[in-house]
Amino acid sequence: MNTLQEICPEASTNDARINRPERRASSITMHWPEYAMEAALVGLFMILACIFTVLFQLPSSPIRQAIDSAFARRALTGICMGLTAIALIYSPWGQRSGAHMNPAVTLTFLRLGKVRSLDAVFYVAFQFAGATAGVLLAAILLGQAIANPEVRYAATYPGSGGPYLAAFGELAISFLQMTAVLWISNHPSFSRLTGLFAGALVAAYITIESPYSGMSMNPARTFGSALPSGIWRGFPIYLIVPPIAMLLAAQAFVWLRGKAAVGCCKLDHSPRVDCIFCGMKGIAHEQHKPL
Repeated sequence: MNTLQEICPEASTNDARINRPERRASSITMHWPEYAMEAALVGLFMILACIFTVLFQLPSSPIRQAIDSAFARRALTGICMGLTAIALIYSPWGQRSGAHMNPAVTLTFLRLGKVRSLDAVFYVAFQFAGATAGVLLAAILLGQAIANPEVRYAATYPGSGGPYLAAFGELAISFLQMTAVLWISNHPSFSRLTGLFAGALVAAYITIESPYSGMSMNPARTFGSALPSGIWRGFPIYLIVPPIAMLLAAQAFVWLRGKAAVGCCKLDHSPRVDCIFCGMKGIAHEQHKPL
């Protein structure tokens, strides 16, 4: 299996180039498709999160009535959302935008020098917009079911353990998620499997951790549910803790491996797809170059 450096030789040496003024100035005109794809990916994730929450938690749902175990319902929800994350990461849009789908991920790669500042600003803005639009569209599709007390717009908020336990849970899962992404995406043999590991962890977190914090890891994901539902309980936890945890994970990786060990910031760096971050031109692009 090709390493990221073999696929993209410039990936580990682009720090000096990434802040060129002309690149910053052209980001908004050149990279708007990637921004829109990030919004669409987060929106699709939230639509499916709402649908699966209705299927497994709405009292009148036949699936909910057939499965008494709350743990089993969480496990099934986790599997569905883990597979959703994997599908989005490896989708054509995910391969092109990098499938961050999370402001905490984008800010972490900004800190590591792998995302230009202007790109990071628009990625974060479109992630918040996409998450909100996804929940609003889900509300149209699902009607009153999405507002049921057992569904609550798939909102994330502290569980019965209170805000401190929720904050600790978000810290732990966010730190582990970014640690896994960095170590796997920069592994010489496993880099193309990053999306599979990320999705598997999402499934595990929903199954095990969600009773404590709702399992967010994502400020945009929590905001997308909070805005239409009005459920802002514990919102500062979800806004602040995941970025801090992921930044800490990145710092730990840099201490152990060095900043140069961080390649590009895509979760799946397909050799067939152009990359706005490291400048690689994909095979598909090369095949369609004019003679």
